[in-house]
Amino acid sequence: MVGLVLVSHNKKLADDVKELVEQMVKGKVKIESVGGTSADPNVLGTDPLLVKNAIEKAYDNGVVILGDFGSSILSAKTAINMLPNEIKPNTVIADAPLVEGAFAAAVAASVGGSIADVKKAAEDAKRLEKLK
Repeated sequence: MVGLVLVSHNKKLADDVKELVEQMVKGKVKIESVGGTSADPNVLGTDPLLVKNAIEKAYDNGVVILGDFGSSILSAKTAINMLPNEIKPNTVIADAPLVEGAFAAAVAASVGGSIADVKKAAEDAKRLEKLK
């Protein structure tokens, strides 16, 4: 099953999104949340090493990463480059809103969706934002 990694500049935000999404999928999907820095998780920022560790924990048949903005995506790209070669090809970043994308991705993963299916579900959630 495809796992998810939620990356935010704020650890509490990432943890809260994870908690909300886990209520929806009831433990069927490995979800890891990461935010802050390794020196102090209460400091705003992102840390590629923390993202790498989260990817490795969430990894089963692949991982889809969702970030809040800016350096969360840069940290995710850096983290992917640090992964073992057997994990890299099955780790992707979705261009999706963090909350809506996480919900959609988790549902797709919970029903056995492929990495491409889970990423697409997350990215399709962008359209939901336009309906607001």
